[in-house]
Amino acid sequence: MKKIFSLLLLAVTVTTFAQSTWKVDKAHSKVIFNITHLMISEVTGNFGDFDIQATADDTFANPNFTVEIKTASVDTDNERRDNHLRSDDFFGTEEFPSMTFKTTSVEKTGEKTFKLIGELTIRGITNSITLNGKVNGIITNRRNEKLKAGLKLTGVIDRLAFKVGKKSASVGDEIEMTINMEMNQQ
Repeated sequence: MKKIFSLLLLAVTVTTFAQSTWKVDKAHSKVIFNITHLMISEVTGNFGDFDIQATADDTFANPNFTVEIKTASVDTDNERRDNHLRSDDFFGTEEFPSMTFKTTSVEKTGEKTFKLIGELTIRGITNSITLNGKVNGIITNRRNEKLKAGLKLTGVIDRLAFKVGKKSASVGDEIEMTINMEMNQQ
């Protein structure tokens, strides 16, 4: 009887903490940024071409993210500015077509919140950054009976640490990033 109980407990534990792969639902996700302009206002933009994957359990208690963002997809609703951002002055999209983030560790900060520490690479330069994460909710998708999670990642990036532009009075040094996403369990 003890042996059966132990095996049952082990099966429940493995099932409860099993990691699965999750992929972003691009139709319901957005990578947004804000940066100060002339020290008086903020310019908001987004990246339209990105891929986000995660490994996590059914509660996203300990997620591990891999993010790739295509730098040429930058969009600030101003074609002239967007072309300048794609140039070697900023992202250098021809030589550096994507920026990437990969989780190195996770710290649970609340019931539905966590801190992600990871390696961000922009323009071939890699630095460690911290992102704040929040699980907005998890539901069962009625179409395929798999889970769907809503999450939000936020953080501040020092653009000069990645040589994205130069020090300037007209452009702030810090970029506020927000990734709102829905992820589908695979």
